[in-house]
Parts: sequence; structure tokens; C-alpha cells
Amino acid sequence: MSKPKHSKVIRPGFPLPVSDPVQDRFARPLRDLRLSVIDRCNLRCDYCMPADSLQGRGIFLPKPELLSDDELVRLVRVFVRLGVHKLRLTGGEPLLRPGFTDLVARLAALPGIDDLALTTNGILLPRHARALKAAGLGRITVSLDSIDAATFLRMSGGKGSAAEVLAGIKAAEAAGFDQLKINTVVQRGVNDNEIESLIGFFRGTGHIVRLIEFMDVGSLNHWDRTQVVASADLLKRIHDCWPLRPLPSKVHGETARRYAFEDGEGEVGFISSITQPFCGDCTRARVTADGNLYSCLFAHRGAALRPLLRQRSTDDALEAFLRGQWQAREDRYSELRSSIDGDSQRVEMFRMGG
Repeated sequence: MSKPKHSKVIRPGFPLPVSDPVQDRFARPLRDLRLSVIDRCNLRCDYCMPADSLQGRGIFLPKPELLSDDELVRLVRVFVRLGVHKLRLTGGEPLLRPGFTDLVARLAALPGIDDLALTTNGILLPRHARALKAAGLGRITVSLDSIDAATFLRMSGGKGSAAEVLAGIKAAEAAGFDQLKINTVVQRGVNDNEIESLIGFFRGTGHIVRLIEFMDVGSLNHWDRTQVVASADLLKRIHDCWPLRPLPSKVHGETARRYAFEDGEGEVGFISSITQPFCGDCTRARVTADGNLYSCLFAHRGAALRPLLRQRSTDDALEAFLRGQWQAREDRYSELRSSIDGDSQRVEMFRMGG
């Protein structure tokens, strides 16, 4: 893996055309939108889209139910009026969506979006990385749970390979994305014994590995608290290998706790929804590929936006609806997890986009 120089990759900002920033019932503003563009994926990761839980064909959305490019662009434009300036495109695997690069170009051109990012498993990046850079994409996060071939296959449901993801990372580097985030879901007894080797592999490359506690998103991923490895334990292990120092948050509502290597060889992040919930400053809304709005990653119900988009409602009417949804928001699932019915049906990660 090459070692590119560090640089800030967030796109230059535009003046924010905010009509009136909105807050929820806990005074949390709306700043970030995670927009799923497709629910299909070319992997079957057990914590997201386990093959044994899909129950055959028909689980994925037919094309007419997906929001069109025009509908997605319009929706983002209205979200900007409420205060959104960070947009992350997710899936499923976003690069499976036909015409995705053209959609990125349209979204990148919207006034008010000053941080446009993509979450991908990386396998299709060799085909698309250069075009995505030219289209205006600012940042890329790659999901990679192991660099070991056998462990990767175990966690991906036997689909794809670690080598393909690493090739995607190299393609992104060559296209000019010189600081990727590498998201790793850690599961006890699966990949937790490989964390030091993963961190060592990416130290000094400019990329930032973020270790994510195995979360109870959705109802299909066979979540078991005994498989959760606390971030505090991982932090100690990594610190014992390479001394770390804490870094301040870059932005309000940041999900990861950041640490720099004392020797200057980069940083590592920890996303700790189970052991260190961060609901208190969450500023993120999520929209699924079929246009359902969710105000929490662990939600079990959403608000349908597609009818508003297809019934020729005005932008003002759409804005008013979104405003009302956010103002009514009182989600605190991670903080209240132990007191909430664990059998409640929650939306799946492959629909929500993480």
C-alpha cells in the first residue's frame, strides 16, 4: 500500500441556503444526511445482510420503488434548507446503482453541500474511482473487516475477497483520494484477534482505520452481546503496540473517538455505540433507497417521503414535512438500549446504510 501525503479532501463550501435551521426535542440540529441509493449488495456480510436471513429472492426493492435521480437531488436540496451540509451516499453497495457517477456530479453541484462522501465495500472502485473524483466526490469510506483472506470470506458470506477491496483502495489512491476511512466491524471470536495486524497494515498510509463495535442494527444479523469487543479493550491493545494520544473532535456530533499515534504515523478511530453511546449529539437523518426517512440507526419505523415526491408536492410542503419529523424526534436508542424491547422489529442495515 502506498503512503500518500495527508491532505484535506473535503470540497470547498458554498453559502448555505438555509431557510431556518431545525432542532429536535433535545435541541439536536439536523446537519448530516445519509442517503441510501440502493439496497442490493455484492457481499453478504453477516452483520448487515446475512445470506441465511434473506429468505430467497424478492427481498430487494424493484426498480420502480427506488427514488429516481431527480427525486434524490430534489430531496437533498430541500434537506439543505433545513441545515444539512454533510451528505453521505450509502447502500447496499452504492456503486451497483446504474448511473451513480452522474448522480454524484449532480449532488456535488448543489449549493450548501460542502462535504460529499461515499461508503462502499471498495470492490468496484477500480472501475469508478477516477470518474467519482472528477464528478466531485470528496471522501470515501471503505468497509474492510479483515485483510486475511479466510476471515474476510467468513464475514462476507463467501462473496468477494480482501484482495479485491485492497485493489479498490489502491484505485482510490491513484484517483486522488489520499485519506480514506477504513471501517472495521469487530466481532469476538471472528476477527478480533487480527486487529493489530490490520492497524499495522494501514499505519503510515494516511488512511484512518475506525474500529466499530458489533451493533444490534436490524433484526437479521444474529446480534449477540457476547460478540461485542469493547472499544476500551481494543484501545489498550493498540496503545500497547503503538502509543496513542487522544485527539479533539473535528466536528460536533462526530461518531468516532479519535486517537493519533505518538510517532506521527496517522490515527485510529473507535465507534462505540454499545459501550459509549453518542446519542446526545447525533445530528444525522437517514433516508432509504425507497424514500423512507429514519431519525435513528436503530429505528423500527420511518416516515414515507416517496408519496410527497411523486404527488407533485411543493418544495415548501416537503420542507414543512421534514421539519415536523425532525422537531418531533426524541430517539436515544443507544442510551436506552437495556430498557427497550429487544424483540422490536428494526429496519435492516442494508436498507438504512449504516
